[in-house]
Amino acid sequence: MRQTLFAALALAAMATGVWAHSKAEQTTPANDATMEKVEVIELRFDAPMRVTAITMTGPAGDVAVARETGMDPVTEFRAMPPADLPHGAYTVDWRGLSADGHPMQGTFGFTVAD
Repeated sequence: MRQTLFAALALAAMATGVWAHSKAEQTTPANDATMEKVEVIELRFDAPMRVTAITMTGPAGDVAVARETGMDPVTEFRAMPPADLPHGAYTVDWRGLSADGHPMQGTFGFTVAD
């Protein structure tokens, strides 16, 4: 009985590790934040993530962002928006591959105001 219980617990622990995906734990700017100026877009993950795409849209449509972080898996990803973003609401969408190889994606938004 004890061996069966131990085996079941061991399998459950292994399964938890297999199903764990990296996730964005924090963004800069924070989701729904209102900022006077945005100098950097940052994503921080709980495990290495290979960010394969990042896009930003604003009041006038698509906004070009320059990747500062390459395509290697990282726990902190950085991209640079254009200087002096016009006032308005912005949305950042990202896609990537988590440490276990599963595709992941996320979205966050912020507002640039006085």
